[in-house]
Amino acid sequence: MAARRALHLLKHILPQTHPSSKPMGWIRSVTYMPRPGDGSPRPVTLIPGDGIGPLVTGAVEQVMEAMHAPVYFERYEVHGDMKSVPKEVMESIRKNKVCIKGGLMTPVGGGVSSLNMQLRRDLDLYASLVHCFNMQGLPTRHDNVDIVVIRENTEGEYSGLEHEVVPGVVESLKVMTKFCSERIAKYAFEYAYLNNRKKVTAVHKANIMKLADGLFLESCREVATRYPSIKFGEIIVDNCCMQLVSRPEQFDVMVTPNLYGNLVANTAAGIAGGTGVMPGGNVGAEHAIFEQGASAGNVGNQKIVEQKKANPVALLLSSAMMLRHLQFPSFADQLETAVRRVISEGKHLTKDLGGGATTQEVVDAVVAYLD
Repeated sequence: MAARRALHLLKHILPQTHPSSKPMGWIRSVTYMPRPGDGSPRPVTLIPGDGIGPLVTGAVEQVMEAMHAPVYFERYEVHGDMKSVPKEVMESIRKNKVCIKGGLMTPVGGGVSSLNMQLRRDLDLYASLVHCFNMQGLPTRHDNVDIVVIRENTEGEYSGLEHEVVPGVVESLKVMTKFCSERIAKYAFEYAYLNNRKKVTAVHKANIMKLADGLFLESCREVATRYPSIKFGEIIVDNCCMQLVSRPEQFDVMVTPNLYGNLVANTAAGIAGGTGVMPGGNVGAEHAIFEQGASAGNVGNQKIVEQKKANPVALLLSSAMMLRHLQFPSFADQLETAVRRVISEGKHLTKDLGGGATTQEVVDAVVAYLD
């Protein structure tokens, strides 16, 4: 066992020449995230969240313990109906740099702010990354779907600048800046470059919002010139939705403003197998929060909570992304392989995937497949 892990680790450490590398004395290994870490355990802030959140975060805790992953959790109770994220929670995330969380319910209307948005703004988690892909064992209408949606996370329609001008008339401001547009474009192209992706597509509505979306699109065009090896495309958001449901295999990496990214990521997730299996994260220059990639629409489904049949796959795969972010890629590979084997086998699937398994039964199956 130890010998196999050592061999696996060496494969990650030793440089590898990519077929497309130019003979200029500079060898770049294509990796998902940085090189393996030194193995020292890392603290991670854990927020169980609301509804099904404690079930799926509990699944992550069990699997991490079973695989002896070099992380330990600092748990904090945060709920969507709180006025703000408690100070001690923010301090923990700032100290640890990394957090994993279940869904937080956001009240609709009533002037109550979203704690999810507060976390993203206060920690400047400017990039939302959702990976939508086919998994063997989950039948879908389309094959060869492997889309990464990278969404600007801090401005646009989510700026929260709105007020009632006179009774019955509300004004909501969409704020776009050159700085944030360039920053998210750079993240998308650098992600594509490091992960051997071939194309980045900018999603926009610049034909109507010529200044706001025009600024975003122009920023993407400028950044694209610095990455000549990566194809650049641009598509209007309504045509994008139609193309997603008809020919999703044409997309690779998609970079979007805030609101469009929310819609595109959820659409892509539905096409590829459902929101319950798509991992994601919110990343900034200093901090990262990993959670279910697409909208956790079932976070408040009381029936699922009572039956303990929440699907933990999305958060388990998000925790694998977290392990790579922490520079523990061998553990991430081990976890992803186990999850994929459970899905492919098809014996332990939750209701949303066509089965009847409980959360714990899925966890037990994943643990059984860990090396």
